Amino acid sequence: MTTREAGSALVQRMQECFNTRRFDQADDLFTPGFFSHPLGTSGFEAGKDAWRKLTARFPGVRVVAEEILVDGDKVAVRSSVIGTGTPDGGPHPALFEIFRVEDGRLAEMWGVTEGPHPG
Repeated sequence: MTTREAGSALVQRMQECFNTRRFDQADDLFTPGFFSHPLGTSGFEAGKDAWRKLTARFPGVRVVAEEILVDGDKVAVRSSVIGTGTPDGGPHPALFEIFRVEDGRLAEMWGVTEGPHPG
C-alpha cells in the first residue's frame, strides 16, 4: 500500500529529474525490473533513452503534474506537457500515466498522450 504523500512525492521526484535533465538521478526511483508498457521494455534505461530523445527534439519540454491520485499500490498522474511548440499555439498535450509502486519504487507503468502529440 502506498500512501498519498509517498506516491505523490515519487512522481514529483521523477518529473523533477526529467525537467532538470538529471536523468541518472531517477535510477533509484525505479525497481531493477521496472516494466514500461508503452515502450515494451524492462529496466529504466529505455525510459532514459526516450527522455534523451524527447529533450533533444524539444529542448524546452517540461512535464507538470496537474493531478495525482493514489489507490493501493497504484499512482495515477495527469500532466501537462509544456514546451513542445504546438504549431497553432493551442492546448498543451496531456500525459496520463499509471504507475505500480513496489517497495517505495516505480515497478510498472502504463501511459498515453492526448492532444497535440510532440512525437
